[in-house]
Amino acid sequence: MDEVEKQQNDKDWWKRLNNKITERWTNSRKRPENVDPGVGKWVSYLKREKKLDSLVGRRPTAPPAPKGLYIYGNVGSGKTMLMDMFYSATEGIVKHRRRYHFHEAMLRINEHMHKTWKKQMEEKPLQSGISSWIMNLPFDTKAKEWLAAEERYKKEVQMKHILPDVADKFFLDREGEEKGANILCFDEIQTVDVFAIVALSGILSRLLSSGTIIVATSNRAPKDLNEANMVPEFFQNLLSNLEEHCEKVLVGSEIDYRRFIAQRSENRVNYLWPIERETINKFEKKWQDATGRFGGKVISNTISVMFGRTLEVPESCEGVARFTFDYLCGRPLGAADYIAVAENYHTVFISDIPMMSMRIRDKARRFITLIDELYNHHSCLCCLASSSIDELFQGTEEGTLFDLESFQFETEAEGSKLRRDVLAEGNVGSGGTPVGITSILSGQEELFTFQRAVSRLIEMQTQLYLDGVSNVHPYFQTQHKKFQKNRDNLLSESSSV
Repeated sequence: MDEVEKQQNDKDWWKRLNNKITERWTNSRKRPENVDPGVGKWVSYLKREKKLDSLVGRRPTAPPAPKGLYIYGNVGSGKTMLMDMFYSATEGIVKHRRRYHFHEAMLRINEHMHKTWKKQMEEKPLQSGISSWIMNLPFDTKAKEWLAAEERYKKEVQMKHILPDVADKFFLDREGEEKGANILCFDEIQTVDVFAIVALSGILSRLLSSGTIIVATSNRAPKDLNEANMVPEFFQNLLSNLEEHCEKVLVGSEIDYRRFIAQRSENRVNYLWPIERETINKFEKKWQDATGRFGGKVISNTISVMFGRTLEVPESCEGVARFTFDYLCGRPLGAADYIAVAENYHTVFISDIPMMSMRIRDKARRFITLIDELYNHHSCLCCLASSSIDELFQGTEEGTLFDLESFQFETEAEGSKLRRDVLAEGNVGSGGTPVGITSILSGQEELFTFQRAVSRLIEMQTQLYLDGVSNVHPYFQTQHKKFQKNRDNLLSESSSV
């Protein structure tokens, strides 16, 4: 009898627990008392808004954000200069603003996506545990199914909105303020791969819909960004947003103003060629002068790179660093490493730069990315190379060089030939333009890349560019901020005495 009574009590306990949980769930679904009868919270809110409108007038609506700009055109036509002039003019007027180059933006988007995915993966076992716990609860099956479906829905929404979530975090103020960017300046928009298209589509959609103004530069018109026709549905969304929210401005000049300025000014020779005794001695003297001017003690150093990595710098001295071409471009390094170098060193020496050919196409691609980042951060670059700047990307007897940044498409068929066979048969004419390049899927993009690298290397020799290093480079800006802070502290201490 005792055993039967105990079993009966256990059953009653489970029944009471089932009733209690069911009651709580039912009560949570009931309409709150402060909500108008027969309507939900949203309708009640709208009714209250209507009452307020009748008493104090309609709430003023925010005006639509002004359209941004999409500036495109040839190499050296002044696109980036115009964008940077606008960005500088907004200082002190627009508090929340950002300027990114394509490489840096993609890396930071990737970094934030990785953190978001990692967080979601850490939460996944917890979500699975909650779902299992729900299904094992001793109450109504319909209620359990409803709760489990709710958990699945939350997970799906979280995954679907990962890019908007990244967009929100990506443009938060670095000082920790919670306000996003009102103006985003985006230099050299490209769609080099599927990730770039998907990321730009999702993130720009989020920013533009929230009133952020985009000012962007590119070498292509928006509709020509995706000649490879990758993920067309995502690209169409990106294109629609750019067309709707940005005025297109073609900078149609055929003049490369970087060359124009270089031809009409006295240039400091920081690009030395060919590699022979005389130029090697000049290169060494420049290194000695630079290190002597900034401290003199040469040491090895380790700098931080994105994603928790580090990079060893064999020789450095107070913002001056020295590398060989193979050390920077012959190893599996990328834009994140070159951004770290450019941010930490205002003067960079690179020796033993060869002429580029298809045999070292990966090295050439890295070298172009390195030049982009040094130029974007306004670093001084001193080179010891095998050829002149204009001949650097013309190829060697091993073959022509005109397919770097989009070489991932090398196995796509062109007629009966593989893309890499088409490239191998290409010839370079007297003007430096590969014969038949227009028949290649991304030939124009690659040609633009080489032209841009050459143009930038030329500008980096001009006095105008070099004079700006001490004002623009992050190293000197950091030093200036430290000096200002110390001076303000001294002034406040002296005034208190």
